[in-house]
Amino acid sequence: MDRAPRPLRVWDLPTRLFHWTLVLLLAGSFVTVKVGGSLMVWHERLGFAALALALFRLIWGVAGGRYARFAQFVRGPRSVLAYLRGAAPGQPGHNPVGALSVLALLAAVAFQAVSGLFTNDDIAFEGPLARYVSGAWSSALTTWHRWNEWVILGLVALHVAAIVYYRVVRGRDLIGPMVTGDAPAAAGAVPSRDDAGLRLRALVIFAGCAALVGWLVSR
Repeated sequence: MDRAPRPLRVWDLPTRLFHWTLVLLLAGSFVTVKVGGSLMVWHERLGFAALALALFRLIWGVAGGRYARFAQFVRGPRSVLAYLRGAAPGQPGHNPVGALSVLALLAAVAFQAVSGLFTNDDIAFEGPLARYVSGAWSSALTTWHRWNEWVILGLVALHVAAIVYYRVVRGRDLIGPMVTGDAPAAAGAVPSRDDAGLRLRALVIFAGCAALVGWLVSR
């Protein structure tokens, strides 16, 4: 008789905090930019936080827990096609298609945060680094910043659709593991490290990223 998959620590705490903090930042950024007015100050602050978070995730993709590392889940076209055909075995963490979604969303958020530093509305608001580029470049980046909002919304919609698909069609819960850190896994699967040392490393890395962003926007 086959044994039921055992719970395995897949997502370390820093990765889970990154995920849910990003959800809050995206929601807050969307609301504040739509309301506008005095909330644009908060929109800017949320953008700074998103930039620090994106920088953290890039570093955590090298220094984080086993299943948070890019080397573990980023695969080439053959692996993606094999997964889509059902020929690739399931494994803990992101599947090859999910990896593409992660990379696309991270790139879109990073671009949105960086471009926001150079934006202006020609009235009252100007990004903290807008003065370092020409008016034409600032206007172009402002336009791309607005267009990229739709890219992010589209990627978020695809992400939610994938969660619903896996839950309804394949009977796999993707939200629970990102809350608890544990997911069912076959025997022999290796758990991710998630101890105090790893969490302290994450705190130091994020503090460094936040300090860098703070220095950058205060110039």
